[in-house]
Amino acid sequence: MRKTINQKLIYVGIFLLIAFLILFLISVWDGHQQLSSDGRNDHVLVYEGKEYVLKDNIETFLILGLDKFQNAPASDSYNNDQQADFLMLLVVDNDAQTVSVLPINRDTMAQVNVLGLNGNQVSTVTEQIALAHTYGNGGAVSCRNTADSVSALLNGMRIHHYISLKMDSVSVFNDLVGGVTLEILDDFPGEAPSLQKGETVTLTGEQALMYVRSRQGMADDSNIARMARQNQYVKALYNQAKHRMETDEGFLVDASLQMKEYLLSDRSLTQLRQLADKLNAYDFIEMDSIRGESREGEKFMEFHADADHVQEIVVQLFYELKD
Repeated sequence: MRKTINQKLIYVGIFLLIAFLILFLISVWDGHQQLSSDGRNDHVLVYEGKEYVLKDNIETFLILGLDKFQNAPASDSYNNDQQADFLMLLVVDNDAQTVSVLPINRDTMAQVNVLGLNGNQVSTVTEQIALAHTYGNGGAVSCRNTADSVSALLNGMRIHHYISLKMDSVSVFNDLVGGVTLEILDDFPGEAPSLQKGETVTLTGEQALMYVRSRQGMADDSNIARMARQNQYVKALYNQAKHRMETDEGFLVDASLQMKEYLLSDRSLTQLRQLADKLNAYDFIEMDSIRGESREGEKFMEFHADADHVQEIVVQLFYELKD
């Protein structure tokens, strides 16, 4: 079901790595804070004949990669067109000193809150979880609305915090590290015919963004295929960034100054530093993606999560056997 990785980073998604590098660079942690799962330690769950209770010392961070660019204006209304193209949940277990990483398919059908004026909930719909971010002002309200949808997907588990990154952070960071070299996994006939499957290419920033973002018009236009390219790109990006940090003393400062404007979070920079420290020190556990079925919807692809597998994941991440 899962495997523990010896390295301190897992190559499971492009925006996780960028988030880690930004957090590692931009501030110094000056305190320590711990959060409980939700203050519900007396809650008992019976699963497969055994009794479980919520873990005491869990923090959750939702990572969002937004279909949004740096100079896109914030919306004054509570509707916007900025979808969450990439979603990943970090579950930090401070007692076990582990960080579990759960990728979430953007096409997952989930409960989404429709927001009216002032961000008040007016109704609930079931649609792709990526659309949760389109309700709200495109900033904090939209991020929290997406976190609420992830919570609903995971049977009500609390999502404490969010970290969102703008789409063009990919191209900027790609060029900061000097380009990323990899073997192309798919053909890109419409957008980049020069990128051909099987060839080894050093991607420029614009190509990198296309590589991790493209989906429409591809031979395999599923989000699963795109996630495979994202995973591959992260591994290559990590290796290149590590090389730059080891050989260029000015890289950390330069990257810090250029990348911090692309990040939005409900945590302060000093609080985010705590997460960066844990990403560097804790063991990582890579979770399998939620199983389910992809099918054609009325307008878009839909991914219908397997309820039994969701429950299994929730128990693994948030519960422990009752004494």
